[in-house]
Amino acid sequence: MQSARYDYGRQGPNTNQERIDFLTNKEKVSSKRKTRILIGVLVGLLILAAVAAVLIWLFVFKDADPEGAFSEKRPATPVFSGHMKLVGVSYDQMLENTESKEFKDMAGKLEAILGKNIKNDEFLTKYYAKSVVTGFSEGVLAYYWCQFDVPPTDLEIVPELSEERVLETMEEGIKAARSVSSRSDIQISEITLSATDPRMARSPTAKDCFFRLEAEKTPKRFTSPGYPRGYSPKSRCQWQIRADKNNVISVNFPFFHIEDDCADDFVSIYDSLSPDDSQAITEKCGQRPPSNPLGVVSSGNIMLINFITDSEVQRPGFEAEYVAMPKSQVQACGGVLTQNEGVFTSPLHPSFYPPAVDCKWTIKVPAGKKVRVRFDMFRMKEPGVDIGVCHKDYVKVMDTKYCGEMSSLTLTSTSNVLEVTFHSDESYADKGFSAKYSAFDPSNPCPKMFSCRSGLCITNNHKCDGWDDCGDMSDEMDCRCEKDQFSCANGMCKPELWVCDSVNDCGDGSDEEQCSCEENEWRCGDGACLPQDVVCDKKKDCEDGSDEVSCEISIGVCSDFSFKCNNGECVNKVNAECDQMNDCHDGSDETACNCGTRPYKLNRIVGGQNAEVGESPWQVSLHFMNSGHVCGASIINERWLLSASHCFVTSSPKNHIASNWQTYSGMRDQYKSDGVQRRSLKRIISHPDYNRMTFDYDIALLELSEPLEFTNTIQPVCLPSSSHVFLAGMSCWVTGWGTLREGGRTAQILQKASVKLINDTVCNVVTEGQVTSRMLCSGFLEGGVDACQGDSGGPLVCFEESGKWFQAGIVSWGEGCARRNKPGVYTKVAKLANWIKKETGI
Repeated sequence: MQSARYDYGRQGPNTNQERIDFLTNKEKVSSKRKTRILIGVLVGLLILAAVAAVLIWLFVFKDADPEGAFSEKRPATPVFSGHMKLVGVSYDQMLENTESKEFKDMAGKLEAILGKNIKNDEFLTKYYAKSVVTGFSEGVLAYYWCQFDVPPTDLEIVPELSEERVLETMEEGIKAARSVSSRSDIQISEITLSATDPRMARSPTAKDCFFRLEAEKTPKRFTSPGYPRGYSPKSRCQWQIRADKNNVISVNFPFFHIEDDCADDFVSIYDSLSPDDSQAITEKCGQRPPSNPLGVVSSGNIMLINFITDSEVQRPGFEAEYVAMPKSQVQACGGVLTQNEGVFTSPLHPSFYPPAVDCKWTIKVPAGKKVRVRFDMFRMKEPGVDIGVCHKDYVKVMDTKYCGEMSSLTLTSTSNVLEVTFHSDESYADKGFSAKYSAFDPSNPCPKMFSCRSGLCITNNHKCDGWDDCGDMSDEMDCRCEKDQFSCANGMCKPELWVCDSVNDCGDGSDEEQCSCEENEWRCGDGACLPQDVVCDKKKDCEDGSDEVSCEISIGVCSDFSFKCNNGECVNKVNAECDQMNDCHDGSDETACNCGTRPYKLNRIVGGQNAEVGESPWQVSLHFMNSGHVCGASIINERWLLSASHCFVTSSPKNHIASNWQTYSGMRDQYKSDGVQRRSLKRIISHPDYNRMTFDYDIALLELSEPLEFTNTIQPVCLPSSSHVFLAGMSCWVTGWGTLREGGRTAQILQKASVKLINDTVCNVVTEGQVTSRMLCSGFLEGGVDACQGDSGGPLVCFEESGKWFQAGIVSWGEGCARRNKPGVYTKVAKLANWIKKETGI
């Protein structure tokens, strides 16, 4: 039985002066005419000079910063940074004052040593510009950067200026100097070096946006320049923060809103006083929600924060709070855990764990029992780390290292004792982990449940259902396939819904083998097989025109996949709209693209099914009279919402009266109103062809009585054009406050579920022919949920490569909730795009 979803330092160019001879005839030239000629020549020279200057600026100096370092876009001045460990030198507090004689003398000597060592290499000395010591810390450590200038004519040699070559040259120079040094000489015992973004190379005597701060036990604050009005482009700011010797520095950002592109604008934080990548803690951009703030901690008593902006887009910037913490407090991790159950986390979780920390937990439970550990949150990501090796930050359990990012991880011991160790190296920290442990009886590890090989317990009906619920596939081994399942060649069972969806679900490709055409044939979008030579022959051979999609030579051939420009021309390109490329001559494919973005930066994997703040900013809750939440909707612009007709066309005429409804945008918790905008409805437009029996054309437009104000948690979703393609097998998301399970209560917190789009042909079979061309099907991917967690009228959204979220469907109907081989059915928005445009003008 079908049911609606209710319940719902720069060098300039060399200038060669040319001699210009003015040729004159014997005829006398008047002084007036001579003046005109001279002025003309001077004007011409000025124009030439101006053109030359512009070209030089464009190709050489365009991205130079005020202190002479170029941006990474034009690597004309490679910069390397690091630190040196000095021996035989006692630490003087005056070294922290860059204006002191002690600092200047020591820095000068070290800069001379660095320059001398580099000049031992004939190749390096050709391009070497300078070295700058930026600070000192206990140890004694000296922090520095060195710069090389490469003229535009020699840019091809930049790869040869590698950090390996520079470091090797420095180390050889230090080794040679050590063998002949006297007691009066400064001795360097070790040196580090890594390639550095030149924009972060600052002089310690800089005045512009350069700050030296002292962290104390009482929190203090600093902000980005211009906060909160907005920072300026081409900003180069740096904060050196120090604390007492036995303390570390904690910095939290209560507010953080930087441009999304980290190549242009970013904040980078170092466990050092130089921008040395080997000492980097993190680099961030974008906008962070209050539920996911940025917080970092140093391993010692120093920290460096850089703020770089190059985009023309102004954002508010950030506010930061810094405080000194006892080093013992940060390193107080690990210990012996003897309770039958408990929780332990990485240091300072959910803030970033500090660099250079080691922890060890020993879990001891009563004899005869074993230990189960489940990591509900696990994030230890670092650039360039192979998660199969985990050679940097990791958790180690029973001689196996784990790193990267996982939604969950469950492990079991072989005895009543289990050791868990955590290690972070000197670079790139992350949020770490949160883990629960419990003792269990090995003779009955999962009472009345299925015991995964990993130790996780799952419900028995999840065994052999085609889903990897255990995480190690142990629940899908040794299965006998049911009649509504596909039997893979490798013996696994998968839902029939997944056959022919262009995704290798079996792992051996057997679920897709019967879906492909012969090698010399082309498969149309509707599944028909035609000779390969029909592709791009300027004719519409496939009924749906898919043989001419993305064919540059097929200009003028219009098909179901062609994007129709406002001027009437057809663009044969899959999903041409809002892909940041002007395909229409009139630019109409990119005109309505201020949509489908989530201002807040969100973790890719979040445990549970609660949606994060700002994760679905287009989601709307519809309240009917005094009944509270009844249906969902989506924001398509400031005045219009999109929902399902069956919410309003019912046996009760009251449902179609606009004044009986209230809309709530920006809502996450049904009992909280922070940031929520309430609007009444002006009118409800249900599709005139909506069929209450079949749910065909199940779509409705809702006009608001007053416009919405877009915020971080209130944004419109992108509407697909009539030609937009959402491929079968694609993973999308459905959201809403619907029931958490069939027959259950509605949710208080906005829920989300990952669903997989299902092949139309397969969908029509499993729904026994009830699906029309204006419907699409999806099956759940996570947690045994489908549109029960979306509810009627709510959006089914998919993320495109263009970086935009498009609404593929509207929650419409289905049999029960998350039933096996009974997919959720949605209204296909693309098929009704022209009707939406006609009614709203969007």
